[in-house]
Amino acid sequence: MNDNIQAYDSEKKTYYVSVGAGQVLEDKEAAAFELSIYANEAELDKLKELFEETQDADEDEAFHFSGLPTVSDSPENDTYDALISDIYRMIYELGTDETKRHIETMDIL
Repeated sequence: MNDNIQAYDSEKKTYYVSVGAGQVLEDKEAAAFELSIYANEAELDKLKELFEETQDADEDEAFHFSGLPTVSDSPENDTYDALISDIYRMIYELGTDETKRHIETMDIL
């Protein structure tokens, strides 16, 4: 069992995440990023999938925009908010100590 855990951890690499841009990067010099994580391929794929779903939800909300910017309780907005929460939760779970501290200061989980 212990060997499986070590093998699982050895598959993890460091990635750099920009939540606003919806990007996960291997090269921290490639673009601006806010957070760092350790993830394996499956975790990386899941995070990228969440970013894609968030982009889709954001586009749906823009398409259905009613022209009333003060109304924020639409179902589309709820979906987007839930996805953003899921993204930050996953980043927290995979994050470096610094990333975890930063997310804790944001008080969003």
